[in-house]
Amino acid sequence: MKHRVTFLSFAAATSLAVAASAFIAPNALAQEGLAIPAPALDETATTGKETAVFAGGCFWGVQGVFQRVDGVSNAVSGYAGGARNTAQYEMVGNGNTGHAEAVRVTFDPARVSYGKLLQIYFSVAHDPTELNRQSPDVGPQYRSTVFPASDEQARIAKAYIDQLNKARLYEAAIVTTIEPGKAFYPAEDYHQDFLTNNPTYPYIVYNDMPKIENLKRLFPASFRANPVLVAKVGIDE
Repeated sequence: MKHRVTFLSFAAATSLAVAASAFIAPNALAQEGLAIPAPALDETATTGKETAVFAGGCFWGVQGVFQRVDGVSNAVSGYAGGARNTAQYEMVGNGNTGHAEAVRVTFDPARVSYGKLLQIYFSVAHDPTELNRQSPDVGPQYRSTVFPASDEQARIAKAYIDQLNKARLYEAAIVTTIEPGKAFYPAEDYHQDFLTNNPTYPYIVYNDMPKIENLKRLFPASFRANPVLVAKVGIDE
């Protein structure tokens, strides 16, 4: 389902979002979040700047969450998993390019570790038990995927998924995939900072604003009230 803004019809997209909200029951995990333990295995780096790429449904909400995590210096919406020449919204929306809507997170490991980002990702940013969908959005472009930037990130992500599955905290098994060696391509400008710029847009109100509240409630020490925005720091920061 294409639920979001195009240059052709903002009103039509709004009507579609309202209709989706009326007929699709809210995902309990997305609406309430889930308190989960921190990873038993985490990274060793404590200096420099790192990047991590996460996919968990519509990138609007995932970006909005990570923009509000202390220690994150940028969070950019984009596409990962496919080729450069098909990394375009209308093409990715068809579900056959191999891409997932994803967010590239730049962070300071001295302030927030990769493991903490994973904990937030699996707790409040999306529901990792939904296969090739998130709430009203259906298709492989909305899959739950970690795109590791290193072997260490891949190892930590796999260990954490195993840890959470063994703990049986979710109502179903985690279906998040780990896809190494995939390039990230920034999305179109009108997708960047969308949650902050459109807080009353029906899709955002219904599906994504609860994630921000859950981040504040479940991770108060990591929550920043003022998000870091692409419009201020740029795509390539």
